[in-house]
Amino acid sequence: MFSGLEAPIVGLTGPPQDPGAPAPAPAGTLTASLIAGVLRSSALMLFLSLAAHCSGPQAKGLCPGGTDASRADLWASANRSQLQGFWCQPASQLPRDQLSALIRRLASLQVPLQAWQLGCLANLASRCGLQDDFMLHPPSLLLFYNLSQLRADDCRAFIRRATQGDLELLDHLPDQRVALRRAALACLAGPLPRLRASDLQLLGVLVCDMDASSIATADPHVLENLQCCPQLTADQRTALNSLLAGGRTQLGPPGSWTVEKLQALGPLATYISPHLWAQVQEAVGLGFFHSVVAACRTGRLSRHEARRFVSSFLESKAKPVSSGHRLRTGRACVRGHITAATLQDDLFLVHYDCGQLESCLDSRVLTANLDPLLQHPLPAECQRVVKAKLTQIYPGGLPEAQLRLITSLVYLYSGAEIGQWNITSRDTVVALLASDVALENQTSAVLQKFLDHNGTVSSALLLAIGGARLCWMSPQQIQTIPPQELRLAGALDVSSCPQSRKDVLYTKAQEAFGSSRTPAAYYRLMRPYLGEPWWWAGTPPKSPAPAHPRPVGGAPAEELRQLAQANISMDIDTFTGLNPRVLQSLDVSTVIALLGPNVGDLQKARSHPAVRSWLRSLSSSALGQLGLDTEHAGPTGSAHATSGLPSTTPQAPHLAHTSGLPGNAAQASTSGSLWTPLGYLPLAVALPSSLLWLLHWGTSGPAPHCSPGPCTLGSVDVTASGWLGSQGSGAGKTGLLGAAGCPLGMRGRL
Repeated sequence: MFSGLEAPIVGLTGPPQDPGAPAPAPAGTLTASLIAGVLRSSALMLFLSLAAHCSGPQAKGLCPGGTDASRADLWASANRSQLQGFWCQPASQLPRDQLSALIRRLASLQVPLQAWQLGCLANLASRCGLQDDFMLHPPSLLLFYNLSQLRADDCRAFIRRATQGDLELLDHLPDQRVALRRAALACLAGPLPRLRASDLQLLGVLVCDMDASSIATADPHVLENLQCCPQLTADQRTALNSLLAGGRTQLGPPGSWTVEKLQALGPLATYISPHLWAQVQEAVGLGFFHSVVAACRTGRLSRHEARRFVSSFLESKAKPVSSGHRLRTGRACVRGHITAATLQDDLFLVHYDCGQLESCLDSRVLTANLDPLLQHPLPAECQRVVKAKLTQIYPGGLPEAQLRLITSLVYLYSGAEIGQWNITSRDTVVALLASDVALENQTSAVLQKFLDHNGTVSSALLLAIGGARLCWMSPQQIQTIPPQELRLAGALDVSSCPQSRKDVLYTKAQEAFGSSRTPAAYYRLMRPYLGEPWWWAGTPPKSPAPAHPRPVGGAPAEELRQLAQANISMDIDTFTGLNPRVLQSLDVSTVIALLGPNVGDLQKARSHPAVRSWLRSLSSSALGQLGLDTEHAGPTGSAHATSGLPSTTPQAPHLAHTSGLPGNAAQASTSGSLWTPLGYLPLAVALPSSLLWLLHWGTSGPAPHCSPGPCTLGSVDVTASGWLGSQGSGAGKTGLLGAAGCPLGMRGRL
């Protein structure tokens, strides 16, 4: 089976190219990305070993049904970057002991998995009876476990470990988050009038969901819990300042605070109100100000957090200025002219307010010291002062060399002003479109200036700026992305896209990924593009949504039915993002087939707007098929679990023929085995993406592979290429993926 791999390895020429794609490197040429892939640890050896041992009837070890000790630890020895490309469907082919080893490996290496990965892995672990080993599992995985199976004796240990995970992963599963909080309170024998230190130790990050009154009356150790919160609500901030003002915490009353105690607060110190800063000893306040600015300038504290602190602190020190004094002094510089040495002082913003910054900073010093000036966490008013001065210096637009230095000011520039810039370098584009720099509506203007100078949107550029920036490109700019570049970029996160971009992205993604050889490969790449924009998903919009958004974009009903027939086992995170009106047209049997073993997760998401709307449209008998309560069935009711805490036990997969899929003449496998190259995927995720093309192009057709094990989620045998239609002569050559979800071929190029 490896005869087809020999020539490509020797030549190192890369995968065959699609028409119109850049010419491959000459034979024998070692490109940088290919060399990096070859040298990447044990990835190639891991893939070849696993593929060889899962390729025929004689295969043992990792093949379910075999227990070859010499191969049993290969999954457990994969490195962190390899495991980050975890995919549930191929992992379902592992026998119980190797699945257990894989989950423990994920925990020991602290592999950051996404919600869609963790949800199906939790179902698979539960199906294999591994949930009782929760102390050896990743904390975030516990967030997705079936809490109805939690034993009373394990309650405290389970909750304590689960709350070490990332609760933000449950954003699309509101009922699971509520169930977790209820389970935690049940461990504490019900709601308490005041949270004690021992209670807080158990609740962990769940305190972030508590109301302000619970925080204000809690044991002072609640500060340790709040440090884990991504952000605090306005009411929680008020409760925090009330707690700090009372002097009951380890910091004592504000007048006794020290720099060390404030530093121990971490990001919580940036929420301290001006009223409290006014009570802190001046030397302590200035010492802490110094440490915050130093941390910001070295990248140890985000600019957003630093600016929040600086604004609050300076407000506490601001002195009222009479109108008479303002008239007498005018715009005079009373603090002394700003020099390069002045800007090196971490207390610069204490000495120079925004008015003095305008008066004391001349053009020569600004142009020569723009970078050190902008390393300070300037308040918004001071940023506007700097922008105005730069406009005076460069009336025709900033030179490109300066653009990379003003990333913290970009949000202040209009589209017309950006139109005056000269952007020729991809590095400049990446700097300006970093996640925390340009606003959404500035993306198109920045990118257009680059395209006007013969720039191209390459896969590496897409990976560098992130999928969210795709959402704010103009439809015309999206159309300019070559399909092969989108394929090389792989599955990008476009969940925040507005409707106007969703339609274009979905069409472009189908152009890039529609030639995938199997439904599973197609789904893996198209998954981010199947859902709906943010105003359907219930996420607070960043800008006003249209009054009557068109219910188009994302996957149409027919495609979802085809995916259901193909047994792709859609994760609940993707399901909750589907077009609600399209979802309404799906019957229960289709949804059961679409979700497969993840269908029990409907209970975890029953309050999600899309899921709730669909459940309300079902009859009592249909709800019964899902194991949900029929008491409130109908157009005005809602479905509930039949008993106890949410039941998320996976149901058996729905195996179906896929002969009706476009471009697909294959029948469903009677043995439940995967199409052969995807059968290699359980371990192909370990192969660097720059070499994954070897797997596809080195195999001329399907070969026997491992038989399913006792924990198999279910799969289908589909061998025809070009699922969902052919895309030209290159169709059918993008069916396999790398560790980061990338298709065959090198990761990307600039």
